[in-house]
This record gives sequence, C-alpha cells and structure tokens, in this order.
Amino acid sequence: MVEARGGECDAKHAEVESVDASASGVVAVHDELVRLIRQLVADDVTVAGSPTFAQHSLLSFVARNPGCWATRISDAFGLHRSTVSRQLRGCVDEGWVRAEPGPLRSGHPLTLTEGGVAVLASADARRIEEVRNRLNSWSDSDVDAFVRHLRKFRRGVTTDDSIGGNDRA
Repeated sequence: MVEARGGECDAKHAEVESVDASASGVVAVHDELVRLIRQLVADDVTVAGSPTFAQHSLLSFVARNPGCWATRISDAFGLHRSTVSRQLRGCVDEGWVRAEPGPLRSGHPLTLTEGGVAVLASADARRIEEVRNRLNSWSDSDVDAFVRHLRKFRRGVTTDDSIGGNDRA
C-alpha cells in the first residue's frame, strides 16, 4: 500500500519535472527525504520491548528536558496534544516514563524511569549501529561532508561558515 502511494508521488513529481527541468534536483531531494522518512517511521521494525520511532523521539525529548510537560513536547514537535498524550501513555504503560505529581491544571512533570533510560540507550545504540553500517564504506571526508550538508539543509543556512557545534534540536 505504501509502495502504491509512493508510485503516485513519483508520477506526480515526474509531471513537475517535465514542466520545470531546473526543479528536478529539488524534486529528487524531496523524493529521497520522503523515502527516508517513510523508512524511519512507517517501516520502523522494532525489536520487542523497544520504542517505536515516535516513542523514541518522546523519550529523547524527556531525557534532554526532565520535568517537561506534554504541552511542551506538543509545542516542540508541532503535534496535537492528543497525539503526544497517546504516545506518552504508551511510554508510561511500558514503564519508561513517569508522570510526577504536579498542579493538575499545568499537567504532570515527566521524567524517564530507570527502564526508560535503559531502553533509550539500547535504542540509540541500535539506531547508531544501523547508521554506522550504512556509512561503513564511506570515507571520513564523505561522512564529514554529509553531516555538514545535512546541517546546512536542516537549518536553511546559505554558507558553511555558520555550520558547526553540537546541535541538540
């Protein structure tokens, strides 16, 4: 089913390419980004007891922002509060996140449990190993250039001079 939709997307983009040949590079970048996101999200094959891509994102946010509220996650991710709530409920049910007592009107401060810290570390290690395997045949200079280009693209920066640092966004 996803493949069928992907084919429709490709056909629509092919029409755009024929109208404006100069946009073909932009369309190719867009198509590759869409495929990568699908691979990360829709095709996310999880190991039993490990978080989905969405849960992993929430766990990472809570780990970087202990005591945050669901509303802050909702704002940071641009998601509806009910979506965040549903994903958090799964994390709480798994024993990965604890909702601390707090003022009812403000929500409950969220923290990772010991189990949440462990499952996040394991998921991070597995995902990093997946990336390592994909980059295994690349040279160090190719990897460095890829990182610079990804950061530049993500930030919308026009020069390499403003790229650097350890961005945690």
